[in-house]
Amino acid sequence: MNAILAIPMTVRLAVLFGVGMCTGTAANVCVDRLAGHCRPGGSRLRPIRMTLLGGAGVAALYWWEIACQGLLPATAPMPAVPNVQTVLHGQYAAHVVFVWLMLVASVIDIQRKIIPDAVTVPGALAGLLLAAAFPWTQLPDLAIPPALWWLVSTQTCPFMHLASPRLWPPGLSGFPLAGPLLIGLGCWWAWCVALMPRSWYTRHGWARAWALMCARLVREGATYRALAMGLIGSVAIAAVWRLGGRPWQGLLSALVGMAAAGGLVWTVRIIGTAALKREAMGFGDVTLMAMIGTFLGWQSCLIIFFLAPLAGLLVGVLQVILFRDSEIPYGPFLCLAAVAVIVQWVAIWDWAAGAFAVGWLVPLVLVFCMALMAVLLGLWKMVLGLFR
Repeated sequence: MNAILAIPMTVRLAVLFGVGMCTGTAANVCVDRLAGHCRPGGSRLRPIRMTLLGGAGVAALYWWEIACQGLLPATAPMPAVPNVQTVLHGQYAAHVVFVWLMLVASVIDIQRKIIPDAVTVPGALAGLLLAAAFPWTQLPDLAIPPALWWLVSTQTCPFMHLASPRLWPPGLSGFPLAGPLLIGLGCWWAWCVALMPRSWYTRHGWARAWALMCARLVREGATYRALAMGLIGSVAIAAVWRLGGRPWQGLLSALVGMAAAGGLVWTVRIIGTAALKREAMGFGDVTLMAMIGTFLGWQSCLIIFFLAPLAGLLVGVLQVILFRDSEIPYGPFLCLAAVAVIVQWVAIWDWAAGAFAVGWLVPLVLVFCMALMAVLLGLWKMVLGLFR
C-alpha cells in the first residue's frame, strides 16, 4: 500500500483512466456476446462511448472515494496511513467491479429488454465472496464516529451490516449458534431455488400447474446446476460460519441483503402483474436487485427501491407521450439509483439512519408502500389506456 500511496495522484488517475478504458471495452464485448450485436446505425458509436465511459468512470470514482474520501463525512478526514488506505482502496475496488456489472446489465436491458443471469448470478457470487473475504468493502456505517475507527487496525472499521445502524447482536454470531447459520442457508437456498426454471399456469387448475412446473424442473439442466451451486455454497457458508467474526458478519449481511432485495422486487413484480394484468417487471430485475443487495446490503436496497421509480416514472411518461411505448427497461434505473446511493452515501445515511434505528417502523412502512404501489400501478394502467 505504501508503494501505491507514493505515486502522485495525477499519475494514479491517468493509469486508472487507461485501465478503465480497457474495462469499458471488455464491457462492450460482454454486451455483444450476451445480447447480440445492435441494429446498424447509431450503435456503431457504442464501443467508443463505453470505452470512454469506462475510463472516465474508473478514474472519477477513484478521485471521489480516495482523494476526496467521499464515503466519509467531510468533518472527519482519515489519515494517509496503510490501514486506512487499505480499507478505502478495498471499497473502491469492490465498487469498480459492482459498477462494471451494472453497466453491462443496463446496456443489455436497454438494447434487448432483458437482464441475463450470466451477468447477475456471477455478480451476486462476487458480492458474497467479497463480503466474506474482506467485509470492509461494504459501505461504511457512519453511525459510529469515524474518529474511533482507526485506533487499532482495519479490524475496528465499522461497515454496514445486517443490524446497522445498531451494533451487531450477539445472537447472530457464528459457531456454535445454529440459528444464524440457518438464516444464511435459508437466504442462499431461496436464491438458488429462484434461479431454477419454473413455469406456473393456472388456466387448467392448480394441480395441473404444479405438475407442469415439476415436470419442467426435472427436465431442465439448469435445475441441477442450481442444486449443485446450492450444495457447494452451503459448504462454503458453513465454513465461514465456523470461522465466525467479521467474515461471518459480512457474509450473513450480504446473504440477507440478497434475499431481501430480490424478494422485494419479486413482490413488486407480483403486485404489478396483478394490477396491470400483464407482466409488469421481468425476473432479470429480481436477480439484478439481488446482486445489488450483496454489495450494498438490505438498508441501501430499500433506499434504491424508492429512488429508482422517480426517474423511471418521469422517463416512462415521456416515452408514452413521445413514442407511444409503455415498455420501459427498469434495470438501468435501479443501477442509477445504486450509483447515487454510493456517491451520496454520507448525506443519505445521515438522513436514513434514524429511521432504520426504529426497527418496527421499517416493515410498517413497507406494507404501506406496497399498498400504495398497487394503487399507483392501477393509475398507470388508466393513463396507458387513455394514450392508446
